[in-house]
Amino acid sequence: MSAFTVTNTKQRLSIKAQVLATLCAIVSAVALPQIIHWLGRVSGLGTLPGEVFLPMHLPIMLVGLLAGPYAASVAGLLGPAVSFALSGMPTAATLPFMMIELCAYGLVAGLLRICRMPTTLKVLIVQLAGRGARAVAVLLAVYAFSNTAVSPTSIYTSIVTGLFGMILQLVLLPLICHRVEHMMQHER
Repeated sequence: MSAFTVTNTKQRLSIKAQVLATLCAIVSAVALPQIIHWLGRVSGLGTLPGEVFLPMHLPIMLVGLLAGPYAASVAGLLGPAVSFALSGMPTAATLPFMMIELCAYGLVAGLLRICRMPTTLKVLIVQLAGRGARAVAVLLAVYAFSNTAVSPTSIYTSIVTGLFGMILQLVLLPLICHRVEHMMQHER
C-alpha cells in the first residue's frame, strides 16, 4: 500500500460533532488573534504579531485535519467574517482574501484527513493550497477587477512576514493531531 493512499480507518464524525468542531474553530479563530493583537498593542508592535504568528490559521487547519472538510470550510469562511463583525479585524480590504485563504485551508486539510501521509506533509500541502488560493484571489482582484485596495506585492509580503507562523504550524499541528488522535483511540 502506498504512503499516499486514501484510507477509511478514521471514523467520520457525526453531524453534531462536526457542528461543535466548527463552532470551536470559529471561536478560536476569533479569540486567538484578539489575544495576539492585544499583546501587540501592549508591546508597541501593533498588528505585527498577528501577521507573524498567523493565529487565525491554526484552528481552521486543525479542525480540517481532525473533523473534515465540511466543518473546516465553514469555519474558514465564517471565522474571519465573525472576527471582522466583532472587532473590525481583519480589515475590510483583506477580509475577502482571508475568507478565501482560510476556506481553502479548511477544505484541503479536511480532504487530506483520510490520506495516509505524515501530518507535517499534510500541513505543508494545506499551506501551499491556502496561500495559492489567496494569491489567485489577489491577482484576480487586481488584474480582472481593477481592485486598488490590495497589491500583488501583498502576496510575497504575507508569506515573508508569516514565515515564522507557517513554521509554527508545521511543528504544532502534527503534535496536536497526534495527541488528539491518541486520546480518541484510548476512549474507544
